[in-house]
Amino acid sequence: MAKLYFYYSAMNAGKSTTLLQSSYNYQERGMDTLLFTPIIDDRVEAGTIASRIGLSAKAVGFDNNLNLYDYTAKAIAQNERLKCILVDEAQFLTKSQVAQLSDIADQLKVPVLAYGLRTDFRGEPFEGSLYLLAWAEELNEIKTICHCGRKATMNLRVDEHGKVITDGDQVEIGGSERYISVCRRHHKAAFT
Repeated sequence: MAKLYFYYSAMNAGKSTTLLQSSYNYQERGMDTLLFTPIIDDRVEAGTIASRIGLSAKAVGFDNNLNLYDYTAKAIAQNERLKCILVDEAQFLTKSQVAQLSDIADQLKVPVLAYGLRTDFRGEPFEGSLYLLAWAEELNEIKTICHCGRKATMNLRVDEHGKVITDGDQVEIGGSERYISVCRRHHKAAFT
C-alpha cells in the first residue's frame, strides 16, 4: 500500500540530502522517481534540488497552480518504471496540493515522500506543513541540533550581521546565511 510520508525538521538538518539519497536508492534498483521543487526557491538553478554537501538532481518546478496529481498521472502513463514521488521544500505546498499528493498515494498507488520545514521563523506553521502533519500516514523527524546541544526544532531568521529578525513576511528564501536552527528555549528567548 502506497503512503504519504512527511519528513520534517528545522533548517539545515539534511532534508534535501535525505531526499536525494532516497531517489538514488530507487534508481539503483531500476525504478524511476519524479522529483518536485518549488519555483520560489531560487537558491540554485530553477528545477534543481541541491543539498549543502554538493548533491543535486533535476526536478519539476512547481508553483501554487501546478496540479501535482494530474502531472504525476501523465508521467506514470508515459513511464511504467516511475515508482516514487519526492517533494522538496514541501512547506510551500498549498492545502489543495497536499490533497493531490494524498490522491497520488491512494489512487495511483505510488508512495509520496515530502520533505520540509514544520514552522516558519516565528514558530507559525506553513500551510503545506500543516496539512502534511494532519494527513500523512507517516511522520518522520530529521533531527539537527541547536548551538547549545539540545535538539533544534525551530528556526530563527537573522540579518547580515547575525541579528535576529522577529517580524516580516512568512516566506523569505535563504539558507544558513539567513536562518539558524535552534531549540524552543532559544527561539523563545530571541522573541522576548
